[in-house]
Amino acid sequence: MVDLKKINIGFFIVAAALVSLASMVSAVGPGIGANWGTQATHPLPPDTVVRLLRENGIQRVKLFDANYDTLRALGKSGIEVMVGIPNDMLATMASSTKAADKWVSNNVSTHINRDGVDIRYVAVGNEPFLETYNGTFLRSTFPALRNVQAALVKANLAGRVKVTVPLNADVYESSDGLPSGGDFRADIHDLMLAIVKFLSDTGGPFTVNIYPFISLYSDANFPVEYAFFDGNGSPINDGGTYYSNMFDANHDTLVHALQKNGFGNLPIIIGEIGWPTDGDRNANIELARRFNQGFMSHIAAGQGTPMRPQPVVAYLFSLIDEDAKSIQPGNFERHWGIFTFDGLPKYNLNLGTTNTGALVPARNVRYLERKWCVMKPSAKLDDPEVARSVSYACGNGDCTKLGYGTSCGNLDARGNISFAFNSYYQINNQQEIACKFPNVSTTTNQDPSQGTCKFDIMIEPYYGGGEKGVGRPLKLFWLVSSLLFVTMV
Repeated sequence: MVDLKKINIGFFIVAAALVSLASMVSAVGPGIGANWGTQATHPLPPDTVVRLLRENGIQRVKLFDANYDTLRALGKSGIEVMVGIPNDMLATMASSTKAADKWVSNNVSTHINRDGVDIRYVAVGNEPFLETYNGTFLRSTFPALRNVQAALVKANLAGRVKVTVPLNADVYESSDGLPSGGDFRADIHDLMLAIVKFLSDTGGPFTVNIYPFISLYSDANFPVEYAFFDGNGSPINDGGTYYSNMFDANHDTLVHALQKNGFGNLPIIIGEIGWPTDGDRNANIELARRFNQGFMSHIAAGQGTPMRPQPVVAYLFSLIDEDAKSIQPGNFERHWGIFTFDGLPKYNLNLGTTNTGALVPARNVRYLERKWCVMKPSAKLDDPEVARSVSYACGNGDCTKLGYGTSCGNLDARGNISFAFNSYYQINNQQEIACKFPNVSTTTNQDPSQGTCKFDIMIEPYYGGGEKGVGRPLKLFWLVSSLLFVTMV
């Protein structure tokens, strides 16, 4: 027997956004969706991503902001869109109806009326009630939600576009460790009921993000098989209802919380669900494929969960890797994508939407030259510049593939150093100065990749709106010489 209460504790910890699934009681049709995040040093051009979505039969996309180029590219694509208002804008939206009106006009009305974007939802904030935020957004979220809804009414869009608040699953809990004991978290209970009633009154769904991987990441004693959909985990018996996987149990804990408070028919969208492929010993291709394919098979039959047997709408988390995401939750945060940063499928995944049953890669992707920055063969490992250079390269590059159990975890010392140098070099568009680590680096045309560890070549930077620049501004560290080294160490 699995203790759900114990699982929920580990399950409800911060994670980065995962793509999700939606169990709907009201009219939200079936189909697969994806979270499209853009925290990358070299994002794919929006038109390329929209074509990637369409060619893979992904019918819905969830955004974390309302980027102009992204939304314009989605125009007349046939893809349903959820646009997002970031948490740092909640206070403004809460305090000013004019700000909410302007935001809706610029980011919803304009794109619907002029560009033909099929916007269906506005996500007001993203997991604003995480306990790690220490109550920062408790007072602003609901007022922002009301003001955005009022702005949609003024724009004559409230019948078409619904407001919602993507929430982490830690907003509810179970008193006895079983789904039937579900209720909203005590410290925010009244606030949650106010939001739930508002969503019910305005026709908006309850959006929740569920992260089975985080339970495994945060709890060494977590029953691994219960995270998957193979039926190998010990089932939970909740009064004759059996739960063989965490997703169903967690989802139905929310359903019971809604029922207990008089909102049993409120539609539910699970905003994020998925599994990362790198950055942790449990974040790998094999487990990600097993989880995501299991999830797709689980919802393909349209049976939903024991408490909500209706078809599920899923937003997978996520579409593409993002190498500029915060790694505060863990190094895995940059590796949630089912596609690599350049739009290549990471593993075989049948979404049930293509003729081949396989993911279709992005087309016409343009890369930088085939050259890499590596440790100079003549350099010594005990050279004091090595440690300083690696520290700087990793601090300004992406070394999340290095470490125990990762795809590059088997590199030797020289390999680790080379990987760090190359990450910084590629992120800075292979500029010559970016491979000038003092006397310890050099460029090569020979691919240094080893086994499962790929040394990337970055794609050409996308300059939205025709502007020129680099994917991430190059810090001209090496021009400052050793004086700055001292401050780093």
